Amino acid sequence: MSLYALSDLHLSFSDNKSMEIFRGWDNYIERIEKNWRHLITEDDTVVINGDVSWALSLEGAVRDFAFIEGLPGKKIISKGNHDYWWNTMSKMKKFLEENNFSSISILHNNCIETEKFAVCGTRGWVYDGSGEFDEKVIARECARLETSIKAAQQTELMPAVFLHYPPVYGEEVCSEILSVLKMHNIEQIYYGHIHGAGRNQSVSEYDGIKMRLVSCDCVDFTPVFVG
Repeated sequence: MSLYALSDLHLSFSDNKSMEIFRGWDNYIERIEKNWRHLITEDDTVVINGDVSWALSLEGAVRDFAFIEGLPGKKIISKGNHDYWWNTMSKMKKFLEENNFSSISILHNNCIETEKFAVCGTRGWVYDGSGEFDEKVIARECARLETSIKAAQQTELMPAVFLHYPPVYGEEVCSEILSVLKMHNIEQIYYGHIHGAGRNQSVSEYDGIKMRLVSCDCVDFTPVFVG
């Protein structure tokens, strides 16, 4: 009955965009499945916080979701920057129901309760104040994060926050996302998006908030224990 996280699976059963062209990603799907099955039981929950599938539509993501459905445990999926299949909540729920993907839930403007935690979060954004588009996106993402955290705080469970983009990376700081986290007294978050040598600029703590990178290639393609 434990909670785990593993981001950036980048599945491509239908789209032929295998990550194996990148260093360290050889046999990555087999490695994900082997490590997942070794560690995760049917009573556990795994959050996949973004970049789940390369598919361009829900229909194109069926085989990728079927792979996830076949793995042990419950799965909670949130959006990453490469999840072009992402759609409205009603369409995604219908997709899951029609394909009998009963172990998968979508995290989007909500929270999802597990045995010990209320899972919350959003995609986030990398923002340097350089344009109107960025301002609109970060305002939307902050609103979604706050909605999700508030929903979690209405439960009797501890909020567990998952983002796709890191709120701090090297010298870059997304102060807007951090402000939401600080306002709600969040002390730990989990994020993805970063790969390869980029992990050298990852930040494990900032202003009292612990930050854990859980991208597949940065954690040996193994789900990370949350609690």
